[in-house]
Amino acid sequence: MSSWIDVHVHLDKLEEGPEQALQLARQEGIERVITIGTEPSDLSVVLELSEKYAPMVYCTLGIHPHEAGLWDQTMSDFIREKATNHPRVVGLGEMGLDYYYNNATPQTQKRAFQDQLQLASDLDLPVEIHTRDAEEDTLEILRAMKGRVRGLIHCFTGTRWFAEQCLDLGYNISLSGVLTFKNAQSLRDIASFVPLNRLHVETDAPFLAPVPQRGKKNTPAYMIHTAHQLAQIKAIPVDELKEQVWKNTKALFTKLS
Repeated sequence: MSSWIDVHVHLDKLEEGPEQALQLARQEGIERVITIGTEPSDLSVVLELSEKYAPMVYCTLGIHPHEAGLWDQTMSDFIREKATNHPRVVGLGEMGLDYYYNNATPQTQKRAFQDQLQLASDLDLPVEIHTRDAEEDTLEILRAMKGRVRGLIHCFTGTRWFAEQCLDLGYNISLSGVLTFKNAQSLRDIASFVPLNRLHVETDAPFLAPVPQRGKKNTPAYMIHTAHQLAQIKAIPVDELKEQVWKNTKALFTKLS
């Protein structure tokens, strides 16, 4: 039985709190969410949320590029141990490169990204990748790990060229509420050519609420608007999209049930 799954949400940062957010999500047919670790201070929190709200909630553990300066051996050891022994950890991330804000130097970001990819390879776990204004450097690092790591590019907003390169490297594409924005026709064009069996849907809540909820704090229940937009782009029934996205997610996040 397939159901909707939000593959990228920050449950610990939601305005309404995780319990209410999950109740609202269930009302929209969203039965699974993956809450994302981003920095040392929230890793224990996402683990606790995945335990408290099982079986609906799973988690990933990682260090966001903004926090790359905090990456060290202690963090690596912590993530390795939890990802190995905790049943609710289905992947690593979010990780990657972000040159828009440059909260950490490119060199620092690259080191943290490369180390986390190696850890994912060691553990045979998928990754959720954040990339902004860093397509060429992101691809250089991913190419060096070709065939050793699987995962998705979360909240994809890049170029068609970048999408093609990521698909060639075996990575899937995850689409957020940005897909519904008025000025996002180029992203809708990319969504139209990405194979259906390589797509995921997410909210990145509390960020990037989709139309018609734009301007509000995002929440997993709003993912349904992005899903409807994607089904329209793909010219398929929403239920068919739901079934395929569920299959895609199960195939990538093999610990998820």
